[in-house]
Amino acid sequence: MPVHWSNPQDGILVFLLVLLLICLSNLWAFQRPCSSREPSHWPEVAVLIPARNEADNLPRCLESLRRQDYPGVFEVWVLDDDSTDATGVLAAEVAASDERFHCLRGAPLPEGWLGKHWACQQLAESASAEVLLFLDADTQLAPDALRRAVSAFEVDRLDLLSLVPYEVMQTWGERLIQPFFLWAMMSFYPLALAFRLRWPALTFTIGQFMLIRRQTYFAIGGHAAFRDDVVDDMALGRRTVAAGYRWRLMDGGELIQCRMYHSWREAFHGFSKNLFGVFSYRVVPFLFVMGWLGWVFLQPWGVIAAHLLGFSLGADLQKALLAILLSFILFGLAYLRLRIPLYLALFYPITIGINLSIGLYSLCLTLQGASTWRGRRLVKPRIRWL
Repeated sequence: MPVHWSNPQDGILVFLLVLLLICLSNLWAFQRPCSSREPSHWPEVAVLIPARNEADNLPRCLESLRRQDYPGVFEVWVLDDDSTDATGVLAAEVAASDERFHCLRGAPLPEGWLGKHWACQQLAESASAEVLLFLDADTQLAPDALRRAVSAFEVDRLDLLSLVPYEVMQTWGERLIQPFFLWAMMSFYPLALAFRLRWPALTFTIGQFMLIRRQTYFAIGGHAAFRDDVVDDMALGRRTVAAGYRWRLMDGGELIQCRMYHSWREAFHGFSKNLFGVFSYRVVPFLFVMGWLGWVFLQPWGVIAAHLLGFSLGADLQKALLAILLSFILFGLAYLRLRIPLYLALFYPITIGINLSIGLYSLCLTLQGASTWRGRRLVKPRIRWL
């Protein structure tokens, strides 16, 4: 029986085809830092690590930095952000044994600042290197990571380079929640177009690894310019692009690995603190996108269930099956490119459903001013309807 394009399901199919085109283009545009090109000049680099209660992660991160084969001069600055564990002690021990490493004790958090933002601002002001690398303490770098990242940064004459790590996921909570955000990057951000047009709205950056020129960082106001924006990595990227600087997002999966969370609870609460913030705290656009995603990816399954129960609901079963097939392909392509286990694409309806619930929870927490992270209450942002 032929498929007739005449009902609201057509919008779902057209939308999925557009996402597939974006994803296919990103398979090419999402490039790895090339190892065959080298710059004529290796700039001095300061690796800046804000660390709050990171005693379990910091030793592995610092050891991976000690093994870097970077040809130029680099130094590592760790700021102990009022930790209650052994973070400061561990950082001080490494600093005492290697002159390239420095340990700072964070100053008290000023009113109106988020903790990580204040730590990053202090780190940037302490380092004098030409290039700054903001690195999360839960990352580990391959020995050639810094060299290859700086090489791409210099050869392409960039002002900001963000690398996407390989995300380690060992529990089902992590596997069902975390892939959503990288899938969204591959499916909704046409990178080739974003690099050319330099529109802030199309900018996607990840704070786990962000390389930026010191001059650029302070020209856009540093973290002080968005001191209360919980999505600091996106804010830094958008401000950089808005100021006319060159940026790239690259695949760092061969060079960096990161385990962001260790359980369902950590992943759920970790993403709930900033999902609403991705939309700049605009209620109507946020609710529209959340509702549309639910309709596109869950409605076809509702049609299948209705048909199995003997109800048609006026929906075309063939179109529902086609939408599900396109969704599997879309998730499969993105997961394959991002080194996410391919079988997890089979669970995409669950991933969508969970993240929609995270989104609504994020909205509620923000409206109540009840969002917290690492034992601190987050500053309540200015909420806008549009």
